[in-house]
Amino acid sequence: MTTVLIEGLGLIGGSLALALKQKVADTYLIGLDQNLDSLRYAQSAGIIDEAGTNLAAVAPRADVIILATPVKNIAATLRQLANLKLKPNVIVTDTGSTKQTVLRAAEPLLAQGITVIGGHPMAGSHKSGVQAANLDLFRSAYYFLVPAQHVAPKQVVRLQQLLAGTQAKFLQVAPAEHDHIVAMLSHVPHMLAATLVNETTHQFQDSPTALRLAAGGFRDMTRIASSDPQMWTDILLTNTAAIQQILHRYITDLTNLEQAMTTRDQTALLAFFQQAKVTRDAIDPQKAGAIPGFFDIFVDIPDRTGAIAKVTTILAQAQIQLVNLQILETREELNGILQLTFASAVAQQQAQQLLAAKQISILRRA
Repeated sequence: MTTVLIEGLGLIGGSLALALKQKVADTYLIGLDQNLDSLRYAQSAGIIDEAGTNLAAVAPRADVIILATPVKNIAATLRQLANLKLKPNVIVTDTGSTKQTVLRAAEPLLAQGITVIGGHPMAGSHKSGVQAANLDLFRSAYYFLVPAQHVAPKQVVRLQQLLAGTQAKFLQVAPAEHDHIVAMLSHVPHMLAATLVNETTHQFQDSPTALRLAAGGFRDMTRIASSDPQMWTDILLTNTAAIQQILHRYITDLTNLEQAMTTRDQTALLAFFQQAKVTRDAIDPQKAGAIPGFFDIFVDIPDRTGAIAKVTTILAQAQIQLVNLQILETREELNGILQLTFASAVAQQQAQQLLAAKQISILRRA
């Protein structure tokens, strides 16, 4: 019997608990959460076996401890754990979005010989709370594993085997590399999206109806700006160095672009956009090497009731698993673009053939 303690029964922690409960035999789950309603719900729904009372009482019983709270809370809990007598072979991991801050806070534990492996599942939803726990939340999503120095490889394998039921795609990286990757691909884009939305509000303050024109590219670029403000405040304060380094490059690039416009430097402007196009067009999941990718189909979708349901029903009847779907553009009296994402090239190819046979217009694959 493996005893797993999960602190933080929100969407991520609850979904991990659900995956462990349903996919891993002989696992006893203990939940901790400041929200007593969440604890009661998780236990009554069978997501956890036991609602813990406090960290000091339950942590010494755990074989694996998963911290699924905000990064600042994770750091505080790691310091608490260092003052408790834990099992010698326990694994402590987390789900936080920055890793150097977490592993620095784990140094007292590491000094005691405790195994600490940072974790970060790149998954989420517009829903929140343990009530939204979803067995498929991590399916085909990237899941970073970031072991502290001197952690035995067999312990990383042990954790990965425990989490295999999530059906995530595991990537092992160093702490600094992780923070740089997520700063570039997640943290700074969130900052830019929020900046664009705030500036649009300022520019259109005397013309509120102008925001009604926001469609297509603008909505796609700014969708992530509606994420949790407190969470993103914490992220910026715990991955500051990596974010600032990238921001400085952005500022330089935008300054150079402005200068090129001022001096009417058509060559520089053309080179800027040409480089972006070449790089973006080269992002091909099928050429990603050892890193697992996703496979997309973009279909023309009419703006009428039932159009999306028709596509998803065709795929469901053929038992073709969708990883994600998204409407990229919707305008009145024009067709939209439906992005369908699959976990494998085989599923992508099957879906394309099936949809084409049903007279569904496919724009492109990626």
